[in-house]
Amino acid sequence: MRACFLISRYSFIYFFISLPMLQINDVNMGITMIKARAHSNIALVKYWGKKNIALNTPAVGSISLCLEALYTETGVLFDPLLEKDELLLNGRPATEKERSRVSSFLDIIRREAGSRQAARVESVNNFPTAAGLASSASAFAALALAASRAAGLELSGQELSILARMGSGSAARSLFGGFVEMHRGRREDGRDAWAEPLYPADYWPLQVIIAITSEVQKKTGSTDGMELSRRTSPYYRAWVDSSEDDLAAMRAALAEKDFQKLAEVSEFSCLKMHALAMASNPGLIYWSAATLELLHWVRTLREQGTPVFFTIDAGPQLKIICPPSYSSAIVDQLSGHPAVERTIVSALGPDARVLGA
Repeated sequence: MRACFLISRYSFIYFFISLPMLQINDVNMGITMIKARAHSNIALVKYWGKKNIALNTPAVGSISLCLEALYTETGVLFDPLLEKDELLLNGRPATEKERSRVSSFLDIIRREAGSRQAARVESVNNFPTAAGLASSASAFAALALAASRAAGLELSGQELSILARMGSGSAARSLFGGFVEMHRGRREDGRDAWAEPLYPADYWPLQVIIAITSEVQKKTGSTDGMELSRRTSPYYRAWVDSSEDDLAAMRAALAEKDFQKLAEVSEFSCLKMHALAMASNPGLIYWSAATLELLHWVRTLREQGTPVFFTIDAGPQLKIICPPSYSSAIVDQLSGHPAVERTIVSALGPDARVLGA
């Protein structure tokens, strides 16, 4: 049986249960580059806050949907001739900070595979990075899948989800298509904090319209923002305590395909998360003036009879969810809006996969 892997992201101390470790001979690694694709996701019931920073476990559970139109493709090659890990992001050499983060993540896989080989990693997003579109989610999901396969490991979906979580909390959800729930877990070792699919992409064929208002990278990343909120926001305890009610309400809305309930729960969770962030010290304001203007615009559309709602992650981009038959008309109206640089329309996406497999 494979060992279960756990790692402190900052001290890099590994904790393993007492099962035999799967050993991979270095000679069998580094033969070819393995490429994987994973899709971004947006949380309808939001994730904000970490229970354990070292294990990267979430303080609250979350429910998301996968985006077909937004994805990361990552290739990994373990090469015995490399002295250290190399990383290309969107065709450019990564910064040392970016390379170090990926290298630390690869250390988990090397330990599990019994290898010391460095790797060459090439990763490309087909959408803006660090702009509130969950680029780290798709990036680490693709990296987890590609790197584990390149190392000769055959991990289950649950094991991959735990692995991806070590790189980015939202990445645990990006391994699966359709609607996905992330469990915050109860165990101190984090072994029950993983994501699982609720419904496939074709269960409820909704569409997501992303209104891009700015492609500038945000000043405060999600990880730093979550910790600031945990330490300083007076709303943090209430946020954690109310999360289970939101998850239960969302499960019911999905089971019944109740669009109105889906909209109510999603917008409530979204606005609670941003209220929590804004009440941090100093306040975290991920919205722009355009974000707020479009938020009111969506509400007006709904009052006029269009089945539509919004959600916003840690960035200025507004995501608009509606039935497919309303999508074209909404996009047409947005195309003439002075605050919208461009729009992306997405159906619900599939599971992460190894390319060519």
